[in-house]
Amino acid sequence: MKCLRALLVAGELSARRGSFLKKDLLQLQRSSSFQNSRLIPVRSIQMSTVLGTSNFAIKNHEKRDKESTNQSLVKIEDIFETTSVHEKTKATFQEAMDIFCKRDVRRTGHVEFIYAALKKMPEFGVEKDINVYNKILDVFPKKVFIPQNIFQKMLKYYPRQQDCAVQLLEQMEHFGVMPNQETKFLLLEIFGNKSYPVRKYQRIMYWFPKFKHINPYPVPTPLPEDPIELAKLSLQRIAADLNAKVTVYQISHSEVLDSGKEINHPHIIGIQSPDQQSLLTSHNTEKPIFLEGPFRLWLKSKCVYYYVLRAELSEEHMVEVIDPERNFYYPMHLDIDLERDVLDDYEFYTDKVKEGPVFAMCMVGAENKATLAKWIVGLQETNPILHDTVVIFRLTHSPQELQCNEELEDDNARTQPKFFKQEV
Repeated sequence: MKCLRALLVAGELSARRGSFLKKDLLQLQRSSSFQNSRLIPVRSIQMSTVLGTSNFAIKNHEKRDKESTNQSLVKIEDIFETTSVHEKTKATFQEAMDIFCKRDVRRTGHVEFIYAALKKMPEFGVEKDINVYNKILDVFPKKVFIPQNIFQKMLKYYPRQQDCAVQLLEQMEHFGVMPNQETKFLLLEIFGNKSYPVRKYQRIMYWFPKFKHINPYPVPTPLPEDPIELAKLSLQRIAADLNAKVTVYQISHSEVLDSGKEINHPHIIGIQSPDQQSLLTSHNTEKPIFLEGPFRLWLKSKCVYYYVLRAELSEEHMVEVIDPERNFYYPMHLDIDLERDVLDDYEFYTDKVKEGPVFAMCMVGAENKATLAKWIVGLQETNPILHDTVVIFRLTHSPQELQCNEELEDDNARTQPKFFKQEV
C-alpha cells in the first residue's frame, strides 16, 4: 500500500514538472502525515520526474560537444601553424600531416584534420600536387569503412567519412588535378569498390581525358613568371596573326635623378602586323585615332590588361539599317538565310571589325597616360602617319586604379607628340 501511494505521489510530482526535489520526496515518505493522507487524483502517470531537468541536460551536452569540436579544430589549426612559423612550403605541410598521423594510431579526428588540410592547401601552394592529395587520403584508417554485408552496401556506410573523401576529390577537380593509380588503390582500400568516393573517381577519370586536350590553343603550364614573357604570350594569343611582330619598347628599370629622386620605368610591349600597318597608312589624318582600354584577359588564373589603338568605322563601310516598316507593301530589305555554295568566299579580315579597324595593341607595366604616350612615340618610328594624326585617350578605370605618376609625366613631356587629347 505504501508503494502504491508513493507511485501516485510521484505521478503528481511529475505533472507539476519537478516542483519537489528527490530529497523532499524521501522526507515525505518517512513522515507520518504521508501515510495518513488521502489519495489525490493523478493527472498524468506516464511522465517522469526527469523531464523537469532533461532540457538542462540536453543543453549541457550540446554545449560540451561544441566546446570539444572547437578545441579539436583549434588543435588541428595549431599543427599547421607550428610547422609553418618561418615559411609555408610543401615540406612543412607534409610535416604537419606526419605529426597528426604519429599522434594517434587510431587517427582520432581524421575527418576534421582532412577538412582543415584541404582549407590550408592554397596557403602552402600544394593545391595542384597529386602526391599531397594521396597523402591526405592515406590519413583515413584502412579497411574500416568497407561494407561487410548487403544491408551496409544498400545504405551509405559511414556517410561522414565518404562525404569527406568526395570533398577531397571535388577540390582536385576544381584545381584540375587528375587522379592516378595510387589514388584509386587508396580509395578501394579505404571505402571499397561500390562506395561514393570510388564512383566520383570513375566520373572524373571519364570526363577529364575528354576535356584535357579540347582547347586548340592551349596555355603553357606553368605560366611564365616574367611579366615581359607573359605580355608577349598574351598579345600573340589576342592577335592570332603569324605575321604579327612583337616589339619591346621599354624594359622595366629604375632611374635615379640628380636630385636624388628614383623613377621607376615600367615595361612596354606592343604588337602590330603588316596588314595593320597598311591600314594605318591609309587612314585619313583628319580623323582622330582612339587609344582604348584597359581590357581584361584571363590566362588560367592570371588576369592581365591590354590596350587597343583603333579608329572609328568609316562612313563608306557603314551599313544602313532599313526599317521594315518604312514601306509596308514593298519592303526594301529582305532577310533571306541562304546556304553557302562551293564558290563562296570564306575569307575575312580580322583587323576590319564592326567597331572599326584595329591598328596595334600593347601591354604596359603601369596604367598611366605617360607610359601609354611612350608607346605612341615608339609607334611613330614605324608609322610616321601618327605625327600628323590626333590620338584621343579613352581610358577606363580597371580594378587597379589608373596611377597618376607626375614624375613620369614631367620626364616624358618633351617626348610626347603634340597631338594628344583625352576624352572625358
